[in-house]
Order: sequence, then C-alpha cells, then structure tokens
Amino acid sequence: MKIDDTLISKLERLSRLELSSDEKDLIKNDLNEILEMVETLQELDTDEVEPLIYVNQDRKAERQDEPANELSIIEATKNAPIKHEDGFFVVPKVLDKS
Repeated sequence: MKIDDTLISKLERLSRLELSSDEKDLIKNDLNEILEMVETLQELDTDEVEPLIYVNQDRKAERQDEPANELSIIEATKNAPIKHEDGFFVVPKVLDKS
C-alpha cells in the first residue's frame, strides 16, 4: 500500500488540519516509511515465537497497603511557601463567578 496525495487530503479533511504542500509531502514520506517498516516486519517468520503477554515476566511481590510515616497537618504545612489555614493552603482567587 502506498500513501498518495488523495489519502493525505482525506486525512487532512478528517483531522481538520490545513497543511501546506511541504507538510503534505513530509507526512506522505513519513507514512510511506512507516508502512515499509511494517511490511518488513511482516516478512519475519514468527511461527516458533511464543506471544509476549508482558514485557517483563517477573512479578513483584505486592506489599500490604497500610498507611505509614504519616505527617500531621502541622508538620505538612510548616514549610509551606504560602499561607495556610485549618490544614488548607490559601491561594489567591483566579476565577470570577461572572
């Protein structure tokens, strides 16, 4: 399969992009290179290869989800660069209700 100008125009329309002729040529070349790479991969004999389910077959031992080393509100906010009140950070208003 080859990527041609008609397909690029269709993709441009579907993606609602306005591409220059240089950009169209660049995309066409890139897509053709990708298709060539995929075709090369399809030529490989993979009959003897077992499908890969996980990238890493090793399973890590899962730990118990228990809270530890908790900070109190005072400890967590004592070095805060901004004001805090009742355990919450006080920040300037950024949105109006209009």
